[in-house]
Amino acid sequence: MQDDHNERHPSRRAPMTPERAAGTRPARRWLARAAAGLSACAALAAVPAIPAHAADDWPTKPLTMLIPYAPGGTTDIIGRVLADKVGRILGQTVVADNRGGAGGTIAGTMLARSNPDGYTFMLEHIGFAFNASLYPHLSYEPLKDITPVAYVGQTPNVLVVTNSMPVKTFKEFLDYARAHPGAVNYGSGGVGSAGHLPMAWLQSKEHLTLTHIPYKGSGPAITDLISGRIEAMLLTIPAVLPYIRSGQVRPLATSGAARAASLPDLPTMQEAGVKGFDYEPWYGVFVRTGTPPAVVAKLHDAINKALADPDTQKKMLEQGLAVQTWTQQKFQQTVRDDTQKWHGIITSLNIRMN
Repeated sequence: MQDDHNERHPSRRAPMTPERAAGTRPARRWLARAAAGLSACAALAAVPAIPAHAADDWPTKPLTMLIPYAPGGTTDIIGRVLADKVGRILGQTVVADNRGGAGGTIAGTMLARSNPDGYTFMLEHIGFAFNASLYPHLSYEPLKDITPVAYVGQTPNVLVVTNSMPVKTFKEFLDYARAHPGAVNYGSGGVGSAGHLPMAWLQSKEHLTLTHIPYKGSGPAITDLISGRIEAMLLTIPAVLPYIRSGQVRPLATSGAARAASLPDLPTMQEAGVKGFDYEPWYGVFVRTGTPPAVVAKLHDAINKALADPDTQKKMLEQGLAVQTWTQQKFQQTVRDDTQKWHGIITSLNIRMN
């Protein structure tokens, strides 16, 4: 996911201080808007955009899956696997349409403005939960205008360091960072990205002084990590696993609540002493609010059938994704909970996009 949230900030080497200069909206006002958005979401979902008999025949033409990030990233790979399988199940072509930029909000805007008929939907990850707090001037309200449909899976991230850094364990990393305030540079795909926010949270929880180096994508950042120009990165496991296996970078800990199946010998950050640190990004499918419930149900069922297919699961596992099938209600609650959780973290850190 690190390589997906790669266009939030144009600068490659901006210091940490400007990220915290801007103020944030009052929490009370934000929560009131979120509650109003959820109420409106429920009301809109009950209004059919197409006649009921037409929903019975849906889909009758090709569909579009918006992918909010550039080709080649984890979300893009997952999306294309899912698009192919869902298309076969529904009997229509599903076209994967990459609309990268602005942390996923360009695709989000397109979805919010699309016809509420289910023919356009979006594959997004946990960045969806960041955007309501990161972008105060969005032309849409994520929790109001966009509805979660189906959960796809989740993957923990892994903290890796350059081989020239004199640490072998996560505890040694924390000790080194405390002994050398400001000397440890960590890279990410940009301010507010999925590689930045959890590291800023870790820094706050452990009272560290790290230096954030935002890039325009994880590719050049990984190159600099391998060469030693930066010391650390938090990355999705599939994005960095080849470099771990080849010995080009050193893994220290994973970010989820439990150990990762692909790196079972590596401790979690919680195991290493960071209490309450649980960052396990999810992926899911969204539609425009107001899409008829019968259409949403068909799309939800098709996605779950696709995820149950052994070939799909194998391809997803290759991307480090732990596939699970949830009810729509469970996924919606997760999105609401994470949006609120990250609102608190983002506002406490004073991180905000213009």
